[in-house]
Amino acid sequence: MMDDPAVMFRVVVNHEEQYSIWPVGRENALGWTDEGTSGTKDECLAHINEVWLDMRPLSLRRRMAESA
Repeated sequence: MMDDPAVMFRVVVNHEEQYSIWPVGRENALGWTDEGTSGTKDECLAHINEVWLDMRPLSLRRRMAESA
């Protein structure tokens, strides 16, 4: 099912600004919210590839910035 090109996905993000995809029509996993992008699996993954440039969790980025 997950590799079926007819299945639509949406991009979700958590409080650490980490991204994932989730099938449209399924409730988000706890701690994840809709980012606003939806489409095919490939479209969603391409969008994540464009916007998620720093894969470090937000809390780590903040700690590193404070100690710099």
